Amino acid sequence: MEKIQAALAKARATRSGESSGENRVPPGQAPAGRPGPVPGPVPGPVPGPVPGMPGSTAALRAEAIAPDLPRSPDLLHDEEAIAAAWSALPGFAVQARRLERAHVVTFAGGADAVSFDALRTRLLQQMRANGWRRVAITSPGAGCGKTTLSLNLAFSLARQPEVRTLLAELDLRRPSIARILGTPDRASLALALAGEVPFDTCALRLSQNLLLAANQGPARDAAELLASATTAQSLARIEAEYGPDITIFDMPPMLVTDDMMAFAGEVDCVLLVAAAEASTIKEVDTCERELAAQTSVLGVVLNKCRYTDRGAGYGYYD
Repeated sequence: MEKIQAALAKARATRSGESSGENRVPPGQAPAGRPGPVPGPVPGPVPGPVPGMPGSTAALRAEAIAPDLPRSPDLLHDEEAIAAAWSALPGFAVQARRLERAHVVTFAGGADAVSFDALRTRLLQQMRANGWRRVAITSPGAGCGKTTLSLNLAFSLARQPEVRTLLAELDLRRPSIARILGTPDRASLALALAGEVPFDTCALRLSQNLLLAANQGPARDAAELLASATTAQSLARIEAEYGPDITIFDMPPMLVTDDMMAFAGEVDCVLLVAAAEASTIKEVDTCERELAAQTSVLGVVLNKCRYTDRGAGYGYYD
């Protein structure tokens, strides 16, 4: 582990010496062609109900957004409209047995979820600090576990009741989430991005604060669709109507297709998933270099590592 970290640090230092960083998006600044970051942090936990509106989720979230300011009627109206849009979507309870088979361990919490929960917390801190809402998860090649990480991160975020999360499957050439979770047939997200069907025909509500938009089969011309103005407009409409605080995009591997790079300008940041004993330092460095030219790279997650530091066992739960 230490050798890998040292090699990555050396590669990054070399890159820093080669480039002045003019093309990299500074933290908190939106990529070209996108609106700037939403001012203010993602709402935090609310200490109690809003006087005069007991039990109102919309009012609670409005209080969280601006606890020291008078609540705007427009803000309350928007929150109520968003809550109504979520409630109108069909719900689906994923079987725990399916999640366990897919190595999704965060839906119930506990010792197995600790490492993913730690990643969730660091992700939230960075995104709140920078006003970011969109994070892409990709990998150098296939089989690194990016979809498993996306699912675990989504279900971990779902255990934060004040955070609305949307998991959007953009691995359009080889979609797998609907099969993994055993969801009922819905329209594919690719069709909604192309403007051919409404978003509510493809979305499912997996919990009170977690939405899933997946695909039933492969999509044609995936890179062209992801790079299109239609997709950018569709995503803006989805965010306006459903107000996700965090959108996780499960992307294709970077070195297999050009889909990730076609879409990189639409996200605020990226997590790169590398597989121990499979992904090479050169592959990780190449991906970091290309991504950093278009968006912010949050970091590299080393997956499938059989040898960990002694302190990584979190024996506190034993």
